[in-house]
Amino acid sequence: METRKVQVTGGSTYTVSLPKTWATENEIASGATVEIYSRDDTLIITPQRESAHQDGTLDIGALGGEQLTQAVLTMYVSGFDVIRLEANRVTTEQRRSIRSAIQGLIGVEIVDEQAEFVVIQDLLDSSELSIVNAVTRMRLIATSMLEDAVTALVDNDADMAQDVIERDDDVDRLFLVVSRIFRATLRSPRAAEELGVPRTDCFDLHSSARQLERVADHAVKISRLALDLDDIPAAVATALCELHADATATLDKSMDALFTENGDEANELSADVLESVRSIDEHTRRIDDLLRELDPAQAQSLGLILDSLSRSADYGGNIAETALQKAAPRPE
Repeated sequence: METRKVQVTGGSTYTVSLPKTWATENEIASGATVEIYSRDDTLIITPQRESAHQDGTLDIGALGGEQLTQAVLTMYVSGFDVIRLEANRVTTEQRRSIRSAIQGLIGVEIVDEQAEFVVIQDLLDSSELSIVNAVTRMRLIATSMLEDAVTALVDNDADMAQDVIERDDDVDRLFLVVSRIFRATLRSPRAAEELGVPRTDCFDLHSSARQLERVADHAVKISRLALDLDDIPAAVATALCELHADATATLDKSMDALFTENGDEANELSADVLESVRSIDEHTRRIDDLLRELDPAQAQSLGLILDSLSRSADYGGNIAETALQKAAPRPE
């Protein structure tokens, strides 16, 4: 850490000198322009860049299959707008993996490809991105998936179960968008300012989006198990529907607590959620007693479904804890 004394020039202008080492490393000379961002008691100074556009190049010669797909997703989340994937010769299998990767991304297309490279670009205007809208959309999809998964189980509806499984891709795409936006705010003060959401709030939204992604994963798990189950006892079906209603209530309340700007309301909603989670744990144990009377194979599958619903409620509790932290007074 370095310190500088503030001086007053011209009677009204406050000035402070820049550390020479930092200025040299960032190619700042006399007459250069820097960008200044202020938030509360913090001032951030960065070199002015002509564009926030980020290009990246990756040698994929040794990559293939899932490893290559993951590498593309990682570069996207890291914030690259144009990604050039190079090899001595890009194989047909590698091209398939690249296409598989971009199918899971919003607004990303292949813009150029030759024998030695493939170039993909994010064509989505950054001004159109909203981390709040993305998380809100995740909330709607994940909770509807969970509801439809339970309905598919109780009604023995294979088509609905398959539809839930297919919708998981939508949640995954949105989570990648949230992750990309969040990382951009960490990397660039300009990105945070353009977004209009404090970086601390972006962290809370990203953390909550992760919980919603897990809810969607459990909806898929329930649906896959439902495809292999025949009709289940009425008493168990009713108990699972009641548990689902409780789990969904915790998710809805916790997300309301996260989004409200009223600190008292956030605290009240979050406290209700955390109390509900404890009640749901007791409810889960009672249902588990019902399953002990069933055929072992059926009981095992229904036990996994019971666990998924219980965990979904727990994720609501995690979001409520995040909402409590967001609503807490900020240190001065």
